[in-house]
Amino acid sequence: MAKRHVVPRDTGWAVRREHGKRDSVHTDTQGEAIDRATQTTKREGGEVVIHRRDGTIRDSDTYGRDPNPPKDKKH
Repeated sequence: MAKRHVVPRDTGWAVRREHGKRDSVHTDTQGEAIDRATQTTKREGGEVVIHRRDGTIRDSDTYGRDPNPPKDKKH
């Protein structure tokens, strides 16, 4: 299951696959990057990990079959 990270860049935000060497998408806003990462992940399955400007993880969501479903009831 692939992970896509929404990460800050000097000129906006980017989406990068975990262990990827290049960003797959560049956007002006974090919201746009989250939307793009979510669209792809819903189609292919995996997890979207959203980072803050300082690099810490803000949130994550899994789409498709999750081998380790969360115990919280956020959604």
